[in-house]
Amino acid sequence: MSETTNVTLTEPGSGADKGRLHLVAAGGILGAIGATTCCIMPLVLFSLGASGAWIGQMAALAPFQPYIIAVTVGFLGYGYWLVFRNSKVACADDEACARPVSNTLVKSALLLSTAVVAMALAWPWVVPVLLG
Repeated sequence: MSETTNVTLTEPGSGADKGRLHLVAAGGILGAIGATTCCIMPLVLFSLGASGAWIGQMAALAPFQPYIIAVTVGFLGYGYWLVFRNSKVACADDEACARPVSNTLVKSALLLSTAVVAMALAWPWVVPVLLG
């Protein structure tokens, strides 16, 4: 007697992609933080009351900012592709991928990271306007 397995099509971002989505979202967040360490992060830390000579040392990371932003844009692009792609994934009914997982946290992390990276890219033009 042969056993039959029902196969259903599920949305991307469920089951096997879950770990990859979380990794990409974490990479986007860390990259966004890294992109702001030279310019925006010292201002934020100073505004929150943190002080010390170590804050001035963050400016040493400025030459690496374009590389950090490029890697972060790669993470974000791949993350958006994983979350919003239109393909369906074949999955058996009793498999883990048959139960869709909410991507609200991942989507929020991607959007927040995108906003922070955009702010880091626009920072050289925003500073003269803020400082008059």
